[in-house]
Amino acid sequence: MAAAVQAALRSASGDMEDERGTVRITASEVIGGEVLPPFLAAFQSRNPRISVELSLSNRNEDLLRGDADIAVRMARPTQGALVAKRIGRVDIGLYAHRRYLKARTTPRKLEDLRQHALIGFDRDQAYARVLERMGLAFTRDAFAFRSDSDLAQLAALRAGLGIGVCQLGIARRQKNLVPLLHSELSFPMEVWLVMHRDLRTSRRILLTFDHLAAELAGYAATSLHEP
Repeated sequence: MAAAVQAALRSASGDMEDERGTVRITASEVIGGEVLPPFLAAFQSRNPRISVELSLSNRNEDLLRGDADIAVRMARPTQGALVAKRIGRVDIGLYAHRRYLKARTTPRKLEDLRQHALIGFDRDQAYARVLERMGLAFTRDAFAFRSDSDLAQLAALRAGLGIGVCQLGIARRQKNLVPLLHSELSFPMEVWLVMHRDLRTSRRILLTFDHLAAELAGYAATSLHEP
């Protein structure tokens, strides 16, 4: 009920043909916290009458229920009432800060990781499954730093607490993050931009959707593992 009310308020914030009103976007912690902000800044500089709400969650919010207008998802949506655009692919790999590697030896093979301080999950078994798909079947006890927040893990990686996973597009912006063992392991994720098909006639939604599609495509192009 609350989601439906908020969706109705957003709809009433501007006419369907007008370039004003509110758009609510949902994305994962990392995409929402690390990737989208500069894209949204550029968008609002050109569309100052459109207000943006950004919800960060690693679970898929329900667009059919009106939890958000647009979603950035890391898997293909299955609901038929949604309009989905495949943006591309981002790869995830292992990284460590130069400061950490200066104090420790650089791992040369996967087995060497067991001799290092690793950054990983606390209680989130979904994260454990991602590691398994990357070829890292570690339990939580293997991690020297544990958190179920992707942003906290990324902050720990930047602080030099240990070796952790990071999207290649984000890591390439950080001159002190060093890629490790990418020839042996990396994990690809698809990026999809999604909205409810009933919102296709809303001018502000389409403006936001098209802008994010173009910006995310550029980001995805920088996020691929080089063979």
